Amino acid sequence: MHEDIASLPPAAQALMERFSRREATVGVVGLGYVGLPLAVALAQAGYRVIGVDNSQEKAESLRRGESYIDDVPSEEVARLVRTGQLQIGTDYADLSEADGVSICVPTPLRKTGDPDLSFIVSAASSLRPALHREMVIILESTTYPGTTREMVLPELESANLVVGEDIFLAFSPERVDPGRTDWTTVNTPKIIGGITPACSRVAAALYAQAMEKVVPVSSAEVAEMTKLLENTFRAVNIGLVNEMALMCDRLGIDVWEVIEAAATKPFGFMKFTPGPGLGGHCIPIDPLYLSWKLKSVKYNARFIELASEINTNMPRYVVQRVQDALNARGKPVKGSRLLVLGVAYKPGVADTRESPALDIIGLLREKGAQVDYFDPFVPAVQHEGWDLRSVPDPLQTARESDCVVIVTDHKGLDYPALAETAPLIFDARDAMRRAGVISERVVRL
Repeated sequence: MHEDIASLPPAAQALMERFSRREATVGVVGLGYVGLPLAVALAQAGYRVIGVDNSQEKAESLRRGESYIDDVPSEEVARLVRTGQLQIGTDYADLSEADGVSICVPTPLRKTGDPDLSFIVSAASSLRPALHREMVIILESTTYPGTTREMVLPELESANLVVGEDIFLAFSPERVDPGRTDWTTVNTPKIIGGITPACSRVAAALYAQAMEKVVPVSSAEVAEMTKLLENTFRAVNIGLVNEMALMCDRLGIDVWEVIEAAATKPFGFMKFTPGPGLGGHCIPIDPLYLSWKLKSVKYNARFIELASEINTNMPRYVVQRVQDALNARGKPVKGSRLLVLGVAYKPGVADTRESPALDIIGLLREKGAQVDYFDPFVPAVQHEGWDLRSVPDPLQTARESDCVVIVTDHKGLDYPALAETAPLIFDARDAMRRAGVISERVVRL
């Protein structure tokens, strides 16, 4: 092993030695749901960490020891800041001291459906004055294959540094699932793909001190594609089971019973469940990066496009089913009072990004319904011109409503009491049955 390391460029050897001794300084650009947990994990491992974010508000919050990410305790942030293990700033110049920098900035989709890589371009450009020999840059932001080589590499080369000899560049996809406690930043295997083999070795050495398992792959493109495969797998399978729900509705079959029966097979089947649509920072968006990229090589990613079409239309399907349920009881949607339970994109989090609940509320309001919502994690929500606050007592509001629509099945809600209170419930998550409630007033997706 020592001889193997000795064959690497001197700059790589020097960096790996500093990482192994945990004497290095590591920078993290972007202190959101990916960057902040990563910065804390690296600091806990013994690195001196410099976190940089363009938001002055976020920086001031962290300097006070106050975390805005549910998965990161404020007490731990305060401890690391107090001991100097974690330093917070908004100036990229601070990163000139860093031996390694992880870029964890957002990569949303534009309204036209193409990836918005402006945050990556801005971060790489802003980082350029801080670049120096014996440094490794690692991109973590989810994107299409080729981004690291096409957009970050030129910035490093423009600093008159030879990538793979003087400075090192790799891609390592974030694998954060907000709200999980079993799989975290530390124990989720870390994929590493470098521009050169030396780049992979150096980046792996940085993360190996903080992560339980590092998984090297042969290139940055393989690492970028790995992330997209993971999320495309989920998006396509969710699209499949959502279409199964549509088909079962047409055939008068209970899709939930079908799924439970299929799940008894001990091999060859993985259980996915239907729902009101996809939400969050990854699953609805990431596969479309790949679909967009493939258009440049004249390939149509049909599975991705079809799954996206089905999943995107689920909120409209939910609204139609709610309308049908009200009509069956002699009530029009227009003028009805409706209560939406849950606006976060998944249970147990406060994140409303891409949440189907926002589309459902908007569509119901367009049809003339008066819509309230309750979410214990989201006190207020604004979306496309409307502004709502969570009702204080969901059971009281349910009693006064014409229909309750369960969109996000947070734990802790009293579903049996809800069944006794609400005149009509549309359950898009099968929450009532799982809570042991069987009632004619409950209509399931």
